[in-house]
Amino acid sequence: MNKKKLFNPGLTEREKMQFESLVKANMKRAYFVALGFLGSEDDAAEISQEAFIRAYRNFKKFDKTKNFFTWYYKILKNLCLNFIRDTKTKKNGFLEVEELNTTVDDPAEYIEKKELHEKLEKALIELDFEDREIIVLKEFQQMSYKEIAEMLKIPVGTVMSKLFYARKKLAKKLKGII
Repeated sequence: MNKKKLFNPGLTEREKMQFESLVKANMKRAYFVALGFLGSEDDAAEISQEAFIRAYRNFKKFDKTKNFFTWYYKILKNLCLNFIRDTKTKKNGFLEVEELNTTVDDPAEYIEKKELHEKLEKALIELDFEDREIIVLKEFQQMSYKEIAEMLKIPVGTVMSKLFYARKKLAKKLKGII
């Protein structure tokens, strides 16, 4: 394959600037979605960057009247699924919790919170990808039911149902722990 063609999809300067603007607007969100799926900061950074590269290569195919992140998400999700399949590793440490990063007056309280978050991370990573995906999108990305439905190409009612059952599975994993 011609390397020049791989990285030069024939975009105009205007399209390049538009893509750059979209990347800047969605970088953090993309990283945290990948982090929620993969559980590793390094892997999330690498996969979200690879997804932007692939999006750039295919930017001519993007319907500019549609939501960019919804289109990009398909690329990101597929790369995350491929990565999980290929590595078969389950890593923890993906919940970003600000209160653990702040100074806590009571060391016992800090340790208790830290242990609770580790248990929650472990329970989340043990969920099937589809269950984890719906929880990450709703609870950690604060996406609306409508946004999730558009992204996953399913009805809003199905999103609500899947989220209900995913939460039940998570609660079952956490029963007796919390």
